[in-house]
Amino acid sequence: MPYRSLLGAVALMAATGGAQAQDSLSKYPDMVSQWKRPPGIGIQWDQSKRLGRPQQAPLTAEYQARFESSMADQAAGGQGADAVSQCVPPGMPRMMTIVFPMEIVITPKVTYILTDYTESRRIYTDGRDWPKDLQPTFNGYSIGNWIDEDGDGRYDVLEVETRGFKGPRTFEASGIELHDDGQTVIKERFTLDKSDPNVLYDEITTIDNALTRPWTITKKYLREKNVIWHFNNCNEGNQHVWIGKQNYFLSADGFLMPAKKDQPPPDLRYFKQSQR
Repeated sequence: MPYRSLLGAVALMAATGGAQAQDSLSKYPDMVSQWKRPPGIGIQWDQSKRLGRPQQAPLTAEYQARFESSMADQAAGGQGADAVSQCVPPGMPRMMTIVFPMEIVITPKVTYILTDYTESRRIYTDGRDWPKDLQPTFNGYSIGNWIDEDGDGRYDVLEVETRGFKGPRTFEASGIELHDDGQTVIKERFTLDKSDPNVLYDEITTIDNALTRPWTITKKYLREKNVIWHFNNCNEGNQHVWIGKQNYFLSADGFLMPAKKDQPPPDLRYFKQSQR
């Protein structure tokens, strides 16, 4: 009998705790879901423009020259400044292009952005300040603030600021680079469409020393009702082979191939050359 009473008490605590947790989350917008890019939208940074030069990134002269070099290398068969081919994480802000779907999970102290494509992202909403010793990462360190803009007692907007970066990082696969100094500041506003809660917007402003001015774009995501998750491992099936600063390619039968026309072979000084 005492055993059954104990079980009843535990069940009551669980039910009460669950109800309290549900009540504490009722003031947040309905963003907890899987979100995908709209049909027809590719992996470009600004969704309203095509990949590459049509983006018209406001780059400094130095970083514009680096971008042109990246585009030229890619036109010749290389990867340019896109380090993702080496399985380097895309980092922020590029990860918000969501090559594969993302899941948003809201708790009172942290909002999580989860994806099968790269590392998870944590947005701290517990009122903390910036750490004194900020460890640079590809995703950076994000602090957010929930806002009730229309005064109805429910939050409408999640504002986020992200700092503390390391690189290399690019905005997109064409090789629009962010500055090597890692001093990027990224500001975001997450909002649901007022007329369609199945549409989510992320207004992203990037402040970076590779840019002549802050660059603001808006990403649009659609809620996925038939949720399917896939596991994506960058190393699995990656045919790119980097030796030094040269990118080669692995053929279907397992042999090293050039990625670009007239590309020199790797230095084989430490291998015994076979006589043919």
